[in-house]
Amino acid sequence: MAKPKAEVDVDALTRGDRAALARAITLMESKRADHRAAARVLLHGLMPRTGKAVRVGITGVPGVGKSTLIDALGSMLTAQGCSVAVLAVDPSSTRTGGAILGDKTRMARLAADPDAYVRPSPTSGTLGGVAAKTRETMLLCEAAGFDVILVETVGVGQSETAVAELTDFFLVLMLPGAGDELQGIKKGILELADMIAVNKADADGGGRAAAAAAEYKAALHILTPASPTWSPPVTTVSGLTGQGLDDLWAKVLDHRGRMTATGELARKRREQDTRWMWALVHERLHERLTHDPSVRQRVPAIERAVANGELSPTAGADEIGKLVGL
Repeated sequence: MAKPKAEVDVDALTRGDRAALARAITLMESKRADHRAAARVLLHGLMPRTGKAVRVGITGVPGVGKSTLIDALGSMLTAQGCSVAVLAVDPSSTRTGGAILGDKTRMARLAADPDAYVRPSPTSGTLGGVAAKTRETMLLCEAAGFDVILVETVGVGQSETAVAELTDFFLVLMLPGAGDELQGIKKGILELADMIAVNKADADGGGRAAAAAAEYKAALHILTPASPTWSPPVTTVSGLTGQGLDDLWAKVLDHRGRMTATGELARKRREQDTRWMWALVHERLHERLTHDPSVRQRVPAIERAVANGELSPTAGADEIGKLVGL
């Protein structure tokens, strides 16, 4: 029996039809060879319609309140006339591959908002806490006409670097009460951040949040900003009450205006596209290793030889490289 053809109504998608968008994203996430070929053709045709949205990545440790803040921020933006897409990445179980996919319940207002679209996606073991097809999904949402794309990541491992390489503006959420927490902050996070927001400023009258913000400001002063045009600000916000969200968004737009004027935004996106290309190359090499029958038959023997000390790891890598023509 012939496999069913993967069809997406492109006209409906570009009009913002949610069903067509959902089908297109599912097609992008499919691992079937025919679906992947159709997905590449679809994305190539839609590329001229992409690039206009404000792309914001939001990260922070579990429990910092990312989903609550995104729900409040997204609702504020839709009330102002913007259309908002949220790509909420859920951690997958390393044992079963399943994911909770609970962001539609944590973002109750946005999930019911006709001007918003919440798409939870499992990481499926992808390093960095960003789903394998998050970039493609972001472009599909832009083609569907969304003004703002918010990418929420797991907030563990290499997710900070991954989301910074997807978006225009990288927002790091922190908990109030700097103290020991400041000691645990990786320098790399501060270097990537376009803004730090201390969440839950509604607690304890905001005193602990203000103290934490002062600590983070001091920490940022010892670092050289990534851009001469922008010094990352530090602010306090509350996803629960909405406090400070208008100021937060004003800073996102200020950043976009400055980066556009200097040409830095366009240059950053070109660099991201190049890194995306290489990520796809690495992905296809990995697929060859894991799916090509002739390669899969040989790999276990090489692994055993390395494990038994009969072959060095370097020599084993050389042998595997030969299998894929490297």
